[in-house]
Parts: sequence; C-alpha cells; structure tokens
Amino acid sequence: MQFNSKLMNELSDCFSPSGREKNVREYITEQVKGLVDEITVDALGNLVCHKKGTGKKVMFSAHMDQIGLLITDIDDKGFLRFCAVGGVSPYKMLDQRVVFDNKTQGIVCVEKVDDYGKLKISNLYIDIMATSKEEAEKVVSIGDMCVSKTSYYENDGYVMCNALDDRIGCYVLIEALKQNFKTDNDLYFSFSVQEEVGCRGAKTSSFAVEPDLFVALDVTATGDTLNGIKMAVKLDGGAAIKLRDNSLLVPVEVKELMTQVAEKNDIKYQYEVLEFGGTDAGAAHINKSGIRSGCISIPSRNIHSGHEIVSKFDVNECIKLAVAIANK
Repeated sequence: MQFNSKLMNELSDCFSPSGREKNVREYITEQVKGLVDEITVDALGNLVCHKKGTGKKVMFSAHMDQIGLLITDIDDKGFLRFCAVGGVSPYKMLDQRVVFDNKTQGIVCVEKVDDYGKLKISNLYIDIMATSKEEAEKVVSIGDMCVSKTSYYENDGYVMCNALDDRIGCYVLIEALKQNFKTDNDLYFSFSVQEEVGCRGAKTSSFAVEPDLFVALDVTATGDTLNGIKMAVKLDGGAAIKLRDNSLLVPVEVKELMTQVAEKNDIKYQYEVLEFGGTDAGAAHINKSGIRSGCISIPSRNIHSGHEIVSKFDVNECIKLAVAIANK
C-alpha cells in the first residue's frame, strides 16, 4: 500500500488544537465525502462518518485535536504568557516556533531561571516580534491558541512531522475508508475532539452510537530509543494491539479478537503495555452500561513534540488491521 504523503502532510499542517478543531474537521470531511453513507457533526464537534449496515455496530475513533498553548497575558513589551492545552512539556516547547490560526508566528523563549532541571511552563513566554502591548494586541488576543510550527519530512520508511498525535490516526481511518469492505456490520468512523484535554469528544460520540465494539486509533510510545522507556513496542514491529494504559484494561476477548484477526490476515502486530496515558477507548468503555473497547496503536517516537516519527510499514499494518476488524 503506497503511503499517501500529500494527505499526511496536509493533515499535519491543519491548525487544530483542542477545542479549535474546525480546520481539520473541514479538511477530513472533504476527504471522506463519497466514501460513507452519512456524515454528521455533533454539538461538541465530533465528526462521525457512518457506513450503514444491518449487523453489529463497530465504531472506530481517532482524535483530531493536538496539544497547544493558550495565551493568558500580554505584557507591556509585547511578550505573551501562556498555559498548556494538553500534555505540554516545557522542555520540548523551549525554542520552538509556534503559529496562531491567523498565521502570526513566534518563538517560545525562557526567562532567566536558576535551575533548568525544574523548568516550568510559567518560566516560558512567546516573542512575536512586537515592541509593545498595543502592537501585540493587533494580532493576538487573550484566549488565542497557538501550536508548534515545524516542517514535514519523510524518507522511504518513515515520516517526521508535527501533530502525528493523532493526525496519523485520522490518516489511518481515512485510508481505511478507501479499502473494500465485505461485511454487514454497521460501521462508524469517528474523528473526535478534545482528546488531549480529557478524551471529551469520545464520551459523547460513543454515548450516541452505543457500539458493540469500540476501537481507538492513536499513537503509543516505543522502547527502541537510546535509554528509552522499558516497553516492547518498536518502530517497524507492526500494529500495536493495546493491552493496557492508565485509562483502560482491554478485555481478554477484545485482545483475542484483534490478535486472531491479525494472524488470519497476515498482519504483523505487537502487544502494547503502556504504564501511562490514555485514549478515546478509555472514555468509551465506561459509557452507557459499558462498551467493549480496544485500541490499535501506531508506534511513535517523540510524542508531544513538533517532530514525531512513525514507520510507514506500521501505519499500513494498522490500516489493514482496522479494515479486517470492520469486516469481522
């Protein structure tokens, strides 16, 4: 399966921090038109694409939002203070270029600190090259958000860009929708909002659909870097079938279903045990009277940075696994 570089590049370039997903939602809507029977947007902003069937309800979900910064103050010199939207590391943001929805750009700087080992978001500020508060307020207001601004790069085997968490999950679902489905299952492909601030979108979308099976598509960490965390997931190891994170203990029957489907369809897979974090599946599984939930994870390096990395091979295996589960 050839990697769709244009789609991935354009997805990653959409300005859509949590609560401001309009740009990427409109882009995805254009990509899926003609591939599904019905497209709806709920009150929270989730984009739900429905391929109608008479069988069991199977729901897939990838979140559209990305982490960002929200402006809290503009000082007399035109410098911007901010708070985090989602899991922002001050170390990963330091010296990063950022962009606002109106295309204004700036750089994240640090005030003088005595101990860089104790760096906090409150020690950082944004320089947008304004010389006064009045000049800054012409382009930025309190409450505006910005995100990392980096360039897209890929080689034969890998992709490195901004917001792969979770635009790569969105990519997987869009490409999955282009494949052949041979099933009577009632299929829902949801592109959710506000995952980075508490998996809020998946709570409402899964409540509305009440599927028999819910499968999140999201990134996961790897243990294959220098002095990396101790976990079995690695790039080029295939689709990662989640067993656990801080929001979900995957039911044995869901693990077995996903494993059997992968093996039957010659899909390379690996098991993921994550000791932190969570996904849309964590919100979905405790909805209504309980929803069987699992997650197909895309191994990724440098999560929540402006330079996340994934393997094209792993991405393709995730697409194949999603389609095979839908057809089960």
